[in-house]
Amino acid sequence: MKKLEIIIRPGMFEKVRDVLSELGIHGLNYTEIKGFGRQRGHTEVYRGAIMQVDCLPKIKIEMVLHDNMLEPAVNAVMLTARTGQVGDGKIFISAVEDAVRIRTGQRGDAAL
Repeated sequence: MKKLEIIIRPGMFEKVRDVLSELGIHGLNYTEIKGFGRQRGHTEVYRGAIMQVDCLPKIKIEMVLHDNMLEPAVNAVMLTARTGQVGDGKIFISAVEDAVRIRTGQRGDAAL
């Protein structure tokens, strides 16, 4: 099992969710977050004053997948969320030792 943490632009969430659903991935969690990467934010003009905006809004999607679904999911997210501009996001992949479905007590792949 693998855990994906996907950080994308807020405007891409619906498209990414839909493409993952088409792959048969129906369980995920998402959080509205703020952060910055190499771009270190941007400047905006507000009421005539130039302001530095350091933290930009992003969406963080978390999901745990069977190993055989990892590459199709990663490829689908990359193709869907890519604009070619700085700030498209990142995908972090980590191994999951175990999972437990609280309702039934199932463990491992059966818990997904």
